[in-house]
Amino acid sequence: MPAQQKPEIGADRLDRITIKMRQLCCIMGIISFDIRLCRRLDYPQMPESDAKLKLLGARVGQRLLKAQRCVATAESCTGGWIAKALTDTAGSSQWFSEGFVTYSNESKTRRLGVPRAILDKNGAVSEQTVRAMASGALRRTKAQIAVAVTGIAGPDGAVPGKPVGTVWLGWATWYGVAVRVTTQLRHFRGDRDAVRRKTVRAALEGLRPRSR
Repeated sequence: MPAQQKPEIGADRLDRITIKMRQLCCIMGIISFDIRLCRRLDYPQMPESDAKLKLLGARVGQRLLKAQRCVATAESCTGGWIAKALTDTAGSSQWFSEGFVTYSNESKTRRLGVPRAILDKNGAVSEQTVRAMASGALRRTKAQIAVAVTGIAGPDGAVPGKPVGTVWLGWATWYGVAVRVTTQLRHFRGDRDAVRRKTVRAALEGLRPRSR
């Protein structure tokens, strides 16, 4: 019997298939772009789960343990959440030194040594304040690294130039006998819970490269 020949695809049909494939690629590209945009803008559709924060905290802890370093935290808007994420894993006493929850201006001055003049001039949510918080936490503990956060989680508290979601983060490390502090300003979107969760994530992610 003669071999059966496969039907050839007509030019018109091939063009239609090509167009469909191009349309599909465009759609996939738009979806991929939307996901990256959401992450970049910190849209509330992408919440941080407690499990993810715990996992991130554990990874930071393991880095600290490997480097034989301890961390201290100084928190305002997160209310101790960063310390929780770092201590949710058993054995965290090997890498966690101490945590300060300094919600009021008075406690920032009393417990961390933030100068009252800085708070009066720049406000609690400012680079100067988070620098003093991080430095104070490092100097008042036996830790080798400290992280500090201060921000406006909302729904109230916004002031001109500082909308809800404004957060300052600071990481302090020893550089010889001096303290080196690096800071970062973030603007997070979402409700109060989302802003606080994203702040915790950012603080932990900032610790990772400094935990070696």
